[in-house]
Amino acid sequence: MATATRDTLALIDRLMLEIIAQQERKVLAMARAIHPGLTPEDIRNPNDFADLMASGEWNFEDGILAGLKSAHMAIRAKLLESIE
Repeated sequence: MATATRDTLALIDRLMLEIIAQQERKVLAMARAIHPGLTPEDIRNPNDFADLMASGEWNFEDGILAGLKSAHMAIRAKLLESIE
């Protein structure tokens, strides 16, 4: 793979990390508005909090976060392919 392509994938990787961090902050803030005091660890197990599970808006944003993380892992896999 060309160096420019590896550099581009590395740039996208860093951008994805920023986007994911922003979405994580949003999801946590929304969760805390619904159920004050929740931690980042708490929202990794939302089934423990019925009020979170009842929020369609929160579930939508959490789904976006999951999608971003999946896309990021696909980009990382491609980046690792380029290194080998």
